[in-house]
Amino acid sequence: MPDKTQKVGIYVDVSNINMNGGFGMRYDVLRQFACRQGGVATRLNAYCSYDQTRADNDVSYRNGYKSFMNALRDIGYKVNIKQVKHYTDRETGATISKANADMDLAVDVLLQSDNLDYVLLVTGDGDFINVVRAVQNKGCRVECLGFKNVSMDLKKEADSYINGYLVPDLLGAVKHKGYDNQIEWGSIGSIARGCCFNYPGGYGFLMVLCDRAGNIWNRDVRDPESPYISIFFHENELPPDFNTSILPDRDTIFEFEIQSNEKGLIAVDIEVV
Repeated sequence: MPDKTQKVGIYVDVSNINMNGGFGMRYDVLRQFACRQGGVATRLNAYCSYDQTRADNDVSYRNGYKSFMNALRDIGYKVNIKQVKHYTDRETGATISKANADMDLAVDVLLQSDNLDYVLLVTGDGDFINVVRAVQNKGCRVECLGFKNVSMDLKKEADSYINGYLVPDLLGAVKHKGYDNQIEWGSIGSIARGCCFNYPGGYGFLMVLCDRAGNIWNRDVRDPESPYISIFFHENELPPDFNTSILPDRDTIFEFEIQSNEKGLIAVDIEVV
């Protein structure tokens, strides 16, 4: 049974995520995913950089960021803002902009984890490896979620890692722009994402997470209690220049449309994310 008293903390490195494939991430879905086992969202922190100089001269940037921060607060996140500072390089004369909220995030996780059972760290930055270790040593379970350019060492250090592209509805269609996302993820006609777990040659099978509330560690698609399903694909549905010699491979994420035939679900119009 889910632990109704599990205290959950979510810490989002917004700038890192936005620059590495996660721009447009739905923070309400992220919250649901973190609390999937019945946990209570005790801390929800988002760390953002804000360029006041740009805001003074760019109305769309200023209003867009204001709307974004208000939207986060509306669904329960505390927004931690780091002001962008501008420096002039003495040698080249170039203007350098810098805003790093890593220290703020690290300190908050270390201090607040005393009262948490589970931490979801949303970043790909390998600088947080020692923070993960310290929080684990306090007895907290630490999971990491990222999209692209995620530190391999961070993946290994976390208790588990989940690619954000695989979480249902966390991010809209990446390659299939303009697609009607009203069709439920994993259903016939929907656009979904998954990774290849079996490739005998000429065809293969994609693993798709359909239930973000399920036990994501249960990757046995044959188990009816697994939140994953298996989707068949033909090699000719892959991009023409794709190197199939790397398959099967969990790190390569595919986006595709789900259709069906007499044998079951199949993936068509497959793109590499």
